[in-house]
Amino acid sequence: MRRLDRLLGLILFLQSRRFATAASMAEHFGLSQRTIYRDMKALAEAGVPVLAEAGVGFSLMRGYLLPPVNFSEKEAFALATGGMLLERTAASSLSSHVSSALQKIRAVLPPGRRDELANLMRGMGSAAAPPPPARQPDLGLIQKALVRCRLLRLRYQGHGKADAEERMVEPMGLLYYLGRWHLIAWCRLRQGLRDFRVDRMHEAEMLGERFVARGNFDPAAYVRENMPRPLLHARVHFHPEAMDRARREWWLGVDEDRLQQDGETVLNLSTVDWDHLASWLLTFGPRATVVEPAALRERVAALAEAAARHHRNGPPAT
Repeated sequence: MRRLDRLLGLILFLQSRRFATAASMAEHFGLSQRTIYRDMKALAEAGVPVLAEAGVGFSLMRGYLLPPVNFSEKEAFALATGGMLLERTAASSLSSHVSSALQKIRAVLPPGRRDELANLMRGMGSAAAPPPPARQPDLGLIQKALVRCRLLRLRYQGHGKADAEERMVEPMGLLYYLGRWHLIAWCRLRQGLRDFRVDRMHEAEMLGERFVARGNFDPAAYVRENMPRPLLHARVHFHPEAMDRARREWWLGVDEDRLQQDGETVLNLSTVDWDHLASWLLTFGPRATVVEPAALRERVAALAEAAARHHRNGPPAT
């Protein structure tokens, strides 16, 4: 990294937090602490109001902000790509914000770069149709409650429940996994941590009451620890044309793969129950063959026979 770029990066790093230690900046930028001290001195000599407090770290004088900066070509292209992907996974409530952010990126680019970015956005995209928007509260409201440590009142319909019930929750994390947004929060009704699917929220209201954030909580680790344990294991023989899809789709764990002499591959798959794995394997048709256990092979065969009978019988008479 060029020194000018590094100095600019250090200013932006300090601008985004109240204090930063030399050690934290050295780790972030992959530098020695001696280099960080030299750079802090260079910034101060250049007129940047860098403050240093013993035992606390460095900070910028309150109110100091960099003027808008130009993006490099790679940065602009990366942000455009991220914006396009975010529009496919974010709720409709965020799509307009993504679009306006991309417009601001274009506005600060030089004319030549602006044209290049426009060409990129015309030539890049996803061929798959966007999924239908889920009916859910504004994600922006949930994000605001999360960062401001404000209580949320929800009308939440849990899995298998006929009616929604009111919950008062303290937001602690917002994650996207298994095709849905999930709010990890402390539920005051249940007096414990809960995982709330956002598309099951009928209403969400941010209240004025604040709560004390749990600083060391890791929402991603919480989800990993509370996922069903995939204690069952199977070996499945995949045709080469099916390998890419199998690797992409089976999220419960692919422990090992081994190339066979015939060019096909055996994957060791972990699962919570045989029914779930059997239903998924059935979608591969003859491109997947269960090697073991026999119980899974029999379950796939039973599902295939039941599906064949169902379709031979045709739709029910009306």
